[in-house]
Amino acid sequence: MDTNNGSSTTDFILLGFSDRPQLEPIISGVVFIFYIVTLVGNTTIILVSYLDTQLHTPMYFFLSNLSFLDLCYTTSIIPQMLVNLWGPTRSITYGGCVLQFFFALDLGSTECLLLAVMAYDRYAAVCQPLHYTVIMHPQLCQKMVLTAWLGGLGSALIVCSLTLNLPRCGHRKVDNFLCEMPALIKMACVYSKVNEITVFALGVVFLLAPISLILISYGVITQAVMRIKSEARWRKVLNTCGSHLTVVTLFYGTIIYMYMRPQNSTSQDEGKFLTLFYAIITPSLNPLIYTLRNKDVKSAVKRILHVEKWSAKS
Repeated sequence: MDTNNGSSTTDFILLGFSDRPQLEPIISGVVFIFYIVTLVGNTTIILVSYLDTQLHTPMYFFLSNLSFLDLCYTTSIIPQMLVNLWGPTRSITYGGCVLQFFFALDLGSTECLLLAVMAYDRYAAVCQPLHYTVIMHPQLCQKMVLTAWLGGLGSALIVCSLTLNLPRCGHRKVDNFLCEMPALIKMACVYSKVNEITVFALGVVFLLAPISLILISYGVITQAVMRIKSEARWRKVLNTCGSHLTVVTLFYGTIIYMYMRPQNSTSQDEGKFLTLFYAIITPSLNPLIYTLRNKDVKSAVKRILHVEKWSAKS
């Protein structure tokens, strides 16, 4: 059997939902709408956090990074997906597939770590309010974000190099709408125990460890909230922590279900729709969750719009 990497210089075929052609127009319309919502919502959060000085706090610094991650993540996936859904071909170049795989994995891993950092920030704000500004000083916030970005980069480099070096025996069809690790591994014509162990170990580091830290943080936060006497402060804590916890549940729930189960225990159709949820729908929901539940963001938007309206009149 020839196990040479014969497809390394040819295009890949992204099968996507080609087995269900009746769903493709609906899926493409839904994806396009969610992409627009993602672009508008996350860009708004970044601009508001930058323009309003009252939001120059660690929480909104982290939230701006999360919004930037979601913008980059969806942009690395959706345009190519829409081109394939609307165009006559479903191909992607080998280089394009590698870049999509790398950036999606890099940004996804970074988001896993960033959500854990945001949970620690909420713990410091609720449980150490008098020392919060000392604990979460700008230099520490920048270092934590940089660590998350570098951690995601390291994870992507390791997994991409292991996955792309697997022999494919000329296989070119990727049974998904993007170049993602499970689909690329299934293209290989050999079984790699090293690859499986490495992916599982990185899953523990980037999924199970962060979610464990998040749950511990919110366990301590819950105890602190129960002791709060002020109803106004109690509601504010619930709003800010509730928004983050909702995002964590949506993101980690689907990711852990997708990656921490044996690959052969998830049907291909189930895997595609799970990927569709966490790669496209969740990033569009994040800004809605934070703005609808957060009075600070809504007040900042009103202040900025009021200033612009006043400037236009003068």
